[in-house]
Amino acid sequence: MARYTKSRAKLVRAFNENIFGLPKYDKILAKKPYHPGAHGKKMQRRPSDYGQQLKEKQKLKAVYGIQERQFRHYFQTARKTQTATGEKLLQLLESRLDNLVYRAGFSRSRPAARQLVNHNHILVDAQRVNIPSCLVKPGQVISLTQKTAKIPDVASRLANKDVNVPKWLKRQALAAKLIRLPERDEIDTNIQEQLIVEFYSR
Repeated sequence: MARYTKSRAKLVRAFNENIFGLPKYDKILAKKPYHPGAHGKKMQRRPSDYGQQLKEKQKLKAVYGIQERQFRHYFQTARKTQTATGEKLLQLLESRLDNLVYRAGFSRSRPAARQLVNHNHILVDAQRVNIPSCLVKPGQVISLTQKTAKIPDVASRLANKDVNVPKWLKRQALAAKLIRLPERDEIDTNIQEQLIVEFYSR
């Protein structure tokens, strides 16, 4: 299974945005608010339309931690539905198992959620699932095992009462149910999905 293994700090600086949501990246951006690399401070020219489209695509891939082949598959699936392609693409990404573990507040980041799934800590409808890209359907329930709840990082997340669980998820104790797919205005990912649609429509 392919996964991103390079510096996430460089990605954050390249997009000039804390796309991973962790406080440490805010500090990095405050300290180095320019592109990575030897010529990062001099990169100020305005990108072309193609450049902007490519940047949005690369940013969305980085946010959800997926590679080009799989991302293109999601796009082709979204294009075949009745829903607007950009919105459906985001809904597919949001319904990934690793993303739902993160959205439910069981992990502090998507990479951490992916690790929980890979290590057999997550159940879907009481069945163990270790595939992070598994698409969860509305009505299905994801849950943690009792053993998983004792992992220090997970236990601290469960004890945190300030975790903001989205309205389309219903969390109770060690479980969370996907009530429905989110509407576009309920997805807080800062992305211009229409640029991605235009990129693949060239």
